[in-house]
Amino acid sequence: MSSMINDLQNPGSLPDMTENVQVIQTHISIVFVADEFVYKVKKPVNFGFLNFSSLEKRNFYCHREVKLNRRLSEGIYIDVLPIYLDEKTYTMRDGQGEIVEYAVKMKRIPDDKLMKEMFGSGLLLNDHLKRVAGVLADFHSNAENSPEIDQFGRPESFQINTDENFEQVEKYRGITIEEKTFDAIRVWTDVFYRSNKDLFFERIKSGRIRDCHGDLHMEHICLTDPLQIIDCIEFNDRFRYSDTIADIAFLLMDLEYHGGKDEAKTLWKYYKELAKEKDVNALLSFYKVYRAFVRGKVISFQLDDESISRKEKEEAVDKAKKYFKLACSYTQ
Repeated sequence: MSSMINDLQNPGSLPDMTENVQVIQTHISIVFVADEFVYKVKKPVNFGFLNFSSLEKRNFYCHREVKLNRRLSEGIYIDVLPIYLDEKTYTMRDGQGEIVEYAVKMKRIPDDKLMKEMFGSGLLLNDHLKRVAGVLADFHSNAENSPEIDQFGRPESFQINTDENFEQVEKYRGITIEEKTFDAIRVWTDVFYRSNKDLFFERIKSGRIRDCHGDLHMEHICLTDPLQIIDCIEFNDRFRYSDTIADIAFLLMDLEYHGGKDEAKTLWKYYKELAKEKDVNALLSFYKVYRAFVRGKVISFQLDDESISRKEKEEAVDKAKKYFKLACSYTQ
C-alpha cells in the first residue's frame, strides 16, 4: 500500500487538476484530499464485521457507499474510479495498465463548515442544532422500514453487536480500556438486556427500526446550505438497520465527548419534538454506551495498523481511553 500512497500523492497521478494532495488514513480507508475533490480508497482489511479483503468486495462497497450516502447529501458523491498500476506506477489517469484498486470520488466539502470545526470554534448555534435535528427527524421518518429491518431491533439481534464489541476489545484490556471499566460495561449491558426487553419490542411496534446512517458524528455533518451528511455505514447492513434513537445517540455522545453537554441537550430537545419521541431516556443511555464503546474500539484498532506511526498510536490510546470512560459514565 505504501507505494500506491506515495504515487497517488503526486498531483499528476490524480484525474483532476490539483496543486496539493494530502493523505489521511483511518483503520479502513486511505483518503487523498486534493484541492476540489477527495478520493477514498478502502484498505484490504477483514475485521469480521467488515470485509474488504478482495478487490471485488472493495469495488462493490465503493458503489454501495456512493448509493447510500446520496440519501443525505447532494452532489457530494460523484463516482467510483479505477486505480491502475501502469508498469511500476499507480495512477488514476489515462486508463493505462491493470486495475488494482478503486476509489470513491467525492466533491471536497469546506472543512470550516464541519459541525466539529464549528463547535470547536464556538460558532455552533442553536439554529444549526435545529437544522440538524430537522434533517435527521425527517430522514428517520422516511428511511426504509420493513419486517426484515425490524428484526434488527430485537434485543437478541442487537446483542450480536454488543457481544462482538466485547470480544474484539478483549485484546485491548489494560491498554486502551481498564479491566474494571471493561467488566463494568459488560455487566451493565447484560443486565440492561434482561431488564428492558419490552422497550426493544415497543420500538419495533412503533415503526422506529429503520435503515439509518449508522456513523453519525460531528465530522460527518457539514453545515452548508443545503446541510450535507456524509460517510454512512455501507459495509454491514446490521450497523445501519437500527433504532432511530441509536442513530441520534451517536451524535449526542460525540457532542458530549467534546465537551458540548449543553449543545447535546438542545439538539436532543429539538429532535425529540420533531421526531415525536417520548419516554426513551433509558434506551438513549443504552445506545450512548454502545456508541462510545464502538468509538473506543475502532480507535483501538489503529494500534494494529503497521502504516500508522508510533506517535499516532500513542494519541489513539489516549482517545480510546477517553471514549471508554465516557461509555462507563453513561452506566452510572
